[in-house]
Amino acid sequence: MKQKHTHYMPQPADTEGIVLPEELELLTEQMARNVHEVWAETRMAQGWKYGPERDDHKKLHPCLVPYDELPEAERTYDRNTSISTLKFILKQGFCIVKKG
Repeated sequence: MKQKHTHYMPQPADTEGIVLPEELELLTEQMARNVHEVWAETRMAQGWKYGPERDDHKKLHPCLVPYDELPEAERTYDRNTSISTLKFILKQGFCIVKKG
């Protein structure tokens, strides 16, 4: 029998003081788009299809659309995931450098 984790408290890294350089703004949007593409590809591989309303039983989801067609709230979610990831990378002491 699986153990339930009723006392789990998420503890993401504190990146509050990390400021992303302006040159990463385009990368943030590109990453957000890719986050959505990876999510959609995974869902589709699991048998999910587009549906106007989410239905877990029928595996239908309204966000199985191109990134540009997502509601702004969903794009914001993907952007925030990207921003958090970039801030975490910088907090860990890595540099992000564009080649070429």
